[in-house]
Amino acid sequence: MELFDGGPVVSDGGLATELEARGHDLTDALWSARLLLDAPGEIVAAHRAFYEAGAVVATTASYQASFPGFAERGLDRGEVATLLHRSVALARQAGDEVSGDGRRRFVAASVGPYGAALADGSEYRGDYGLTVAQLRDWHLPRLETLAEAEPDLLAVETIPDVVEAEALVGALAGLDVPAWLAYTVDGDRTRAGQPLAEAFAVAAAADEVVAVGVNCCAPADVTPAIACARAVTDKPVVVYPNSGESWDARQRTWTGPSRYSPELARQWVAEGARVVGGCCRVRPSDIADISDIAELARTL
Repeated sequence: MELFDGGPVVSDGGLATELEARGHDLTDALWSARLLLDAPGEIVAAHRAFYEAGAVVATTASYQASFPGFAERGLDRGEVATLLHRSVALARQAGDEVSGDGRRRFVAASVGPYGAALADGSEYRGDYGLTVAQLRDWHLPRLETLAEAEPDLLAVETIPDVVEAEALVGALAGLDVPAWLAYTVDGDRTRAGQPLAEAFAVAAAADEVVAVGVNCCAPADVTPAIACARAVTDKPVVVYPNSGESWDARQRTWTGPSRYSPELARQWVAEGARVVGGCCRVRPSDIADISDIAELARTL
């Protein structure tokens, strides 16, 4: 697809982080997805901040959105579908608001893991005890609904487990929307403990998956993951780690120092990453630094 046709490009940073910086309390189970209902204009503003910083890809506020999660708030399936469609429309609106510079921008509909909907930190553990078929059945309605909204691609992200990846790859078949598949990792393994080479192999022959990579991991884990992805598949590599801080699921807060830096981003581009951005705790100022690096790389 066009996103991967040229040199390295920049995706956004932590959408929820930016929303929190704008004064929103996101400690409930729906996280940033709650604002699809309560404050959609704030989501547009956060997307726009990343676009203005140089990002050309916006990932939508649907990461933690699910039919069961919104059902607990009293919404029926039609109302939830409207919110999922809205997540894509809001990112499109932000792109339209900055379109005067003539730059092509893309909307990636965020598809978070099953564990994200549990809101207990289990996306950083995986191994939910569910089968491939059970996970496919859980993911498919949301995938179909997001595909209806016609995003440029689906960002299947923060996947901790090969079993869940197999379910998602199966669910993507027939949707006619390209997707990237990004794992959350710990060293050279998924969060569930499988070898990363085994994880990337799940997507190697899947035409629906147009890129692979890692996200919401420590910055130090990115460079080895790029090498692994390029060895196992011939697909473009997408990387967008968090700041390197640690997530405390009980307190629902981040702890420790940031380890995200332009120097690391420069290394990821040099190692062959085609899309570079950030996840939790990565701000527009960080994205602006990466944008400068990517722009320089495209001119060399």
